[in-house]
Amino acid sequence: MPKKKILVAPLNWGLGHATRCIPVIKALEANDFEPIIASDGAALSLLKKEFPYLKFYELPSYDIRYARKGFFFKSKILLKSFKISQTIAEERKAALEIYAQEGLSGIISDNRLGVNCKFVPSVFMTHQLNVLTGNTTYFSSKLHQHYIKKFKECWVPDVEGSPNLSGKLGHLKDKHHFNLRYIGPLSRLSQKDLLSIYDLMVILSGPEPQRTLLEEKLLHELKDYDKKVIFIRGVMEDVQTKETQGNLTIYNFLTGEELENAFNQSETVLSRSGYTTLMDLAKLKKKAFFIPTPGQTEQVYLAKRLQEKGIAPSCKQHQFSLKKLEEIELYKGLSFDSGVFEWRDMFSLF
Repeated sequence: MPKKKILVAPLNWGLGHATRCIPVIKALEANDFEPIIASDGAALSLLKKEFPYLKFYELPSYDIRYARKGFFFKSKILLKSFKISQTIAEERKAALEIYAQEGLSGIISDNRLGVNCKFVPSVFMTHQLNVLTGNTTYFSSKLHQHYIKKFKECWVPDVEGSPNLSGKLGHLKDKHHFNLRYIGPLSRLSQKDLLSIYDLMVILSGPEPQRTLLEEKLLHELKDYDKKVIFIRGVMEDVQTKETQGNLTIYNFLTGEELENAFNQSETVLSRSGYTTLMDLAKLKKKAFFIPTPGQTEQVYLAKRLQEKGIAPSCKQHQFSLKKLEEIELYKGLSFDSGVFEWRDMFSLF
């Protein structure tokens, strides 16, 4: 009997959506489904490296770039609103074409608003039931929820109760109109008992130009650092590169077991406060310092929430200096146990 085919389609906005789909794809394979991957850009490249034997489709790109000044980010998104709505329509058309060509039995879309199909169960996976945009949060959240309701189910990678990782992002006061399932935090990483090699791990990702701006700032700050650092630039290229600058070991990217080992061999982590990174660090029970992407209200909220709870320190990008890393020891670090999760129950939808 042929395996049921499930389309997995992560958003290409940084690498977080793609990396948190890795455990979903592996779970589909373990439960005798055939995953088919659809995305674009760096997210698609990363998943091709992780699963070179699977079938892939390229989806239309949202082509969102951050402003060089975080203050202008919301204005830039508003100016792109027509392009975004056009891409959503193109995604919907592409999903129907893949359904017809592959004979899909289901769809799992990670934050791609147009990747659904009325002919098969379609799932939307997100930690953002509320989209924080400052004084326009009510409208951006309602618009996002409008699209979520077009899917059969919405899977939230967090726990429903407290304590939780996403806070008000992933929890609604009135959830009666949504078919929500809280599936617990997702991470492609596992704890390993490895000797510590690095004092600090820097891992970057996210849309340009902010990724590059932070890379340049951190490399300048770390050039005379007397502790061992592994620096992962988060740039997906055809060939992996490695260079050494003093105590810095710099990679353009790491994937799979190499990345997992690097996390486990590092004492502390310096990164953006993206939600997928939080889930990874909580799984590994790591101490960290966060620099939220300027203008991205979600990351600012998550970093502030962790700091207020005494879990991890953070600061604005322009305020960072090496001296700030000393604050890490004053915080308890990330840790989360979501219990045992049964994928078979989730996949019964298909």
